[in-house]
Amino acid sequence: MNRLLFRAADFLSRPPGFYAMVVAMVACTLLVPFGLTYALSVAAIIITGVVLIQGYRDTAAIHAKLDEIVIALHQTRNDVVGLEYAEPHEIKSKLTELEMEAGRLAAGESVRDAMNEAGAAVGGGSLG
Repeated sequence: MNRLLFRAADFLSRPPGFYAMVVAMVACTLLVPFGLTYALSVAAIIITGVVLIQGYRDTAAIHAKLDEIVIALHQTRNDVVGLEYAEPHEIKSKLTELEMEAGRLAAGESVRDAMNEAGAAVGGGSLG
């Protein structure tokens, strides 16, 4: 079911899908005088769902990409390019991987900083 929803959200978030939704909304609006307001309500709910699904994917991918930038100031990798098109579990997996790497790098930098401070205190200069 998730795959179907994400494919629908992907289609509906692009110009052809948007035009299809506009046509569907116009058709539903034309049905209102005949007492078919239910169809218009359903269309509004579907559009809201599509917007929420697409927004979730984009936001999760942006967070992963920003994490990558923070981690890789010295070296960049291209494996997060296009992450917004991945399945949600792939995005979450990549985000978890990047957070673990950031934790390892932060721990390594704090050890290096402590060594530099100790060297400065003892020898009057830095180790680096």
